[in-house]
Amino acid sequence: MTDALLHAFAKPTKTDFVRIVRGKGSLLWDDKGNEYIDGIGSLWYSQVGHGRDEIAQAVAEQISTLETYSTFDPFSNDIAEKLAAKLQTISPMKDARVFLCGSGSESVDTAMKLARVAQVQAGHPERTIIISRMRGYHGTNYGGTSAQGLPLNKIGFGQLLPEVVQVDSDNLEELAKFMSENSSRIAAVITEPIQGAGGVWPPAPGYLEGARKLCDQHGAFLIFDEVISGFGRMGTWFAANFYNVAPDLLCFAKGVTSGYQPLGGVFVARNVCDALESDPNFFLRHGYTYSGHSAVCAAALMNIEIIEREGLVERAKHVGAVLSAGLKALAQDGTIDHVRGDGAVWAAGLKPDQNAVTIRDRMIQLGSIARAINTDTIAFCPPLVITDAELGRLMDAFATAALGK
Repeated sequence: MTDALLHAFAKPTKTDFVRIVRGKGSLLWDDKGNEYIDGIGSLWYSQVGHGRDEIAQAVAEQISTLETYSTFDPFSNDIAEKLAAKLQTISPMKDARVFLCGSGSESVDTAMKLARVAQVQAGHPERTIIISRMRGYHGTNYGGTSAQGLPLNKIGFGQLLPEVVQVDSDNLEELAKFMSENSSRIAAVITEPIQGAGGVWPPAPGYLEGARKLCDQHGAFLIFDEVISGFGRMGTWFAANFYNVAPDLLCFAKGVTSGYQPLGGVFVARNVCDALESDPNFFLRHGYTYSGHSAVCAAALMNIEIIEREGLVERAKHVGAVLSAGLKALAQDGTIDHVRGDGAVWAAGLKPDQNAVTIRDRMIQLGSIARAINTDTIAFCPPLVITDAELGRLMDAFATAALGK
């Protein structure tokens, strides 16, 4: 193979990669015929597993009819409208509208822009500050990079967005203090309900409820970034349901299509819509070429149908219980330091003498794939169709690797 492809989140000089060529359910195969258990859902997104012919057929049928057509005024397409209507029925916010785009990064940037412009339309143009939390990962577009609470991901990219600030991940008093001192200038607070790519950190008790109350008190919108936690991953449709806190804007992507096509979007709650709809002459100057892409929406509709038909939202509770039990046993016997997680997304916190990349690489040799985060965390987010036997093999591979065997 050539070195034409510049890989994401990799050293530009690296040339030796594991080349995945085929998948079925929770299993993957590389170009050498080696089999792997997919313990991270490729990149936190494979809810229904790999190789689902129904999704391929739905996409092919749509492409053979009409691959897509723009949803910019004055056009629309039936499949995008059908998906939006379906998504509305599972949204944790009553009567939410749906803005469609192409990725989680685009979803985050969309929510940040909608929060600011909705404040303008509500008569508060001075409300421009967006607050995020340390450890948060919000994609790699300029808006999401600005909102990230992962400093290493900001190095070298120049000036990021002004008036996007980070506060401590778990200290609600720090958030309250900043909001009190800047009350009239805050547009929104953005947070992952459970912080994913930053290491799998569930919210501190009362944090999300407190953030909701503070936003109401100070006239700010609450944005949930559910790019990882949405579409059944938590054993509920969304983490907003799991933690029983309703946001004003909710970003989604990944699990909406299980990765079969690139799709993202934002649920826009009624109070935000009211601001956007308050002036009939207001023109929303935001969107993407592939907003509402027909073939992509076809993949999402079939993916959601499979999740519902196969009971995968409920299945996530079982997957999470098996993962957490296995990891907690390893923490109890001293193999690892501790365990973090909720729903069906979990992480092992490693001991100081362990290295996440070394463990990840050994797991690959043993036929299992997990995600190394920094040097101290191994994350698990498998397809919700993973079998108990496969979960057992995954935990066995991790335990062997963690013990340095």
